[in-house]
Amino acid sequence: MDLKPRVIRSEDIYRTYWLYWHLLGLESNFFLNRLLDLVITVFVTIWYPIHLILGLFMDRSLGDICKGLPITAACFFASFKFICFRIKLSEIKQIEILFKELDQRASSQEECDFFNQNTRREANFIWKSFIVAYGLSNISAIASVLFAGGHKLLYPAWFPYDVQASELIFWLSVTYQIAGVSLAILQNLANDSYPPMTFCMVAGHVRLLAMRLSRIGQGPEETKYSTGKQLIESIEDHRKLMKIVELLRSTMNISQLGQFISSGVNISITLVNILFFADNNFAVTYYGVYFLSMVLELFPCCYYGTLISVEMNQLTYAIYSSNWMSMDRSYSRILLIFMQLTLAEVKIKAGGMIGIGMNAFFATVRLAYSFFTLAMSMR
Repeated sequence: MDLKPRVIRSEDIYRTYWLYWHLLGLESNFFLNRLLDLVITVFVTIWYPIHLILGLFMDRSLGDICKGLPITAACFFASFKFICFRIKLSEIKQIEILFKELDQRASSQEECDFFNQNTRREANFIWKSFIVAYGLSNISAIASVLFAGGHKLLYPAWFPYDVQASELIFWLSVTYQIAGVSLAILQNLANDSYPPMTFCMVAGHVRLLAMRLSRIGQGPEETKYSTGKQLIESIEDHRKLMKIVELLRSTMNISQLGQFISSGVNISITLVNILFFADNNFAVTYYGVYFLSMVLELFPCCYYGTLISVEMNQLTYAIYSSNWMSMDRSYSRILLIFMQLTLAEVKIKAGGMIGIGMNAFFATVRLAYSFFTLAMSMR
């Protein structure tokens, strides 16, 4: 039997995502990987945000607190989201399996071209953008310390010893902070690239389903049997998409709530730092890049969350566009029930409260601006 080669491969888009987990010591049974996982869990996931939080309580001036608060909040929520996603890894794997099954349903060159030229390209652009933004943020932070002069840590923090006791101790402490924040950024790449990439994939597969639905019964050689079979297969595709949405609701319920809180706090405090506490060009560059990173962290997820709703709403019209008028009553009854199912609004909510979409993005920006104006009045 001659099998048609698969030209849509969703798993290729996730190769870099799974590489992040391998670099962090997970998804491997080797002893060294387990040891690396243990070290990162203790000294980065748990201790790194704790030593930054303790450092905030030791700061005496408002300027030092404002300088340390963005990275403290970012590292705390990075660890929080990383733990949330780690617990849900089995569900993430289920989603990828469902994507592979949906890939097999791409039955026309039009579908393959759309996926490869739009969905695949946009998903790849998302994870590459995160690497560039987070990499620049880390480089600018390190440069602000190396070239600013004086013995200052990368971030205000608490250590169980005198950091300034000697040159060796000071540079070992700075090295720990650089290594820690680099690994925290790697964790954040896994945390923040997954939601928009997956939302983009869902929106793309919904569009492919709409293409298949609108073609049902349009072929010159199609019989009632083949048309009915296509409808049943499309209903099964819709069921799989709704299963993915259900898994995403479970996976991102708590983690994305932390994302919205973190972004709101970081955007507002970073603006305050740029205007009042950045005392050199490297600091201004760092906070500027950091601000853009915070916006990038939130916007793609909200954009593609809205796109999923838009594409889902088009399914009803796609069903109506098929050639249903020449079919019998039982077929039309099934079609009508299917149309009723597609009328339900599809939203993925953070914390069961905040719909992940552009409305939530603009609400977060408004909240950040409110914090900013409050800080301005307190000044």
